[in-house]
Amino acid sequence: MDADGSQTLEAQVDALMEGLRADLERLAAIPSIALPGYPPEPVLEAHDLLVSLLREAGVPTIERIDLPDTAPVIYAEIPPPHPDAPTVLLYGHYDVQPAGARNLWLSPPFEPTPVPGVPGALRARGIADDKSNVIAHLGMLRLYGGRPPVGIKLVIEGQEEYGSPFDDYPPTDPDRFACDAMVIADLGNLRPGTPTLTTGLRGACEVTVEVRTLAEARHSGEFGGAAPDALLVLLRALATLHDEHGDVAVPGLRRDPWEGTTYTEEEFRDLASVEDGMPLIGTGSLGERLWSGPAVTVIGLDAPDVAGAASAVVPYARAKLNLRFHPLQDAREARKALVEHLRAQRPFGIPLTVTAGDTGPGFEARTGGPAYRAALTALEEAWGTQASYVATGGSIPLVNGLARAAPDAEVLLFGAQDSMCNLHAPNERVLLSEVRNTVVALAAFVREYAADFGAARSAAAARDSSGGAR
Repeated sequence: MDADGSQTLEAQVDALMEGLRADLERLAAIPSIALPGYPPEPVLEAHDLLVSLLREAGVPTIERIDLPDTAPVIYAEIPPPHPDAPTVLLYGHYDVQPAGARNLWLSPPFEPTPVPGVPGALRARGIADDKSNVIAHLGMLRLYGGRPPVGIKLVIEGQEEYGSPFDDYPPTDPDRFACDAMVIADLGNLRPGTPTLTTGLRGACEVTVEVRTLAEARHSGEFGGAAPDALLVLLRALATLHDEHGDVAVPGLRRDPWEGTTYTEEEFRDLASVEDGMPLIGTGSLGERLWSGPAVTVIGLDAPDVAGAASAVVPYARAKLNLRFHPLQDAREARKALVEHLRAQRPFGIPLTVTAGDTGPGFEARTGGPAYRAALTALEEAWGTQASYVATGGSIPLVNGLARAAPDAEVLLFGAQDSMCNLHAPNERVLLSEVRNTVVALAAFVREYAADFGAARSAAAARDSSGGAR
């Protein structure tokens, strides 16, 4: 209890956790996969459940945004309690990745199940990414009885995992998304128990490279040695993408030192399931290799399969590449650097056909404003230790759309999942302790931000008044 006999914020959240866990399990039991080929009914069921839960939490205005070729977006508003209060936009998504190979799951993927030997852990597809974060938003609203000390705009998307036209919608309707700060809850801590603010997202693009050297395959005994082998040409070109240490060797791609926290090598090896005795590639810190430098991955290769291989010179080969680039590098510039590097290659004098694919920009948040000050205080209150800064190699395309719609808003990225939760993989799990602490952090954040924002407004008004009297 506080000195006045009232419950502490932590105690209030603890009193909510039984109900929040039940709602998380209800939501995670819905296979809300919004990819082509999956039934739309579970996606709509998840949407309707969340609308019902938000109404029960006291949210007065809930709308449905319907855009072509995407699942419905939940948009909700709580007006600011007074004219000088800030407005905070909260983002999450209710769709999930497919379960993948069912035989790799230790329990049915859409039956939330306690994890043996891990107290407070629940296993299910999407229970961490991103339904835990949506439930954390709900917990904060319940704690304040639907009347937090800030205005709230809540955006819960239904097709984030597949990609959606909604990514580009916010800048076309900026008044709807206007806010002073936004909390993007589609990620979480570097490791459980360690509060983390993500300040950077690498950009991403795809490039296809192909080569045809013969009209059709020819006997390798009769023609090999002189006939140009398309697969050898392609492999020789792909080998130029990295130097002898494994660092990306494409000119024009930005790489900076990483100053924040990062994984230990042991943590990374375990998370990446690196085989024993296998070295990691590249030089520099893990943060630099993963977040503030480029990465080029061959994600697909068209070539004869080994099982059915004939003794023949290969006439055609193709590869698909995924490039991740520095959060602040221009997306078109990064893609152009990779495309021009590949087009400049002439293995054995043979040109390549290079086709640029989709690209998405990175993002780097501005830190140091009142929302960041409030978040650092709130995260330390929730977890009992100072927060660290990290980045991520993944991308959240909507972040840039929201940032363009509200260019002056501070953007914070934190949430209830953690880097060890197996998101997008079999046996995805969430820790209820992380959900609980995220609710505490969100509640403390809006409290601290409202106070800091109001104090800043008062100080500015005093300065203006003093200046006008001279």
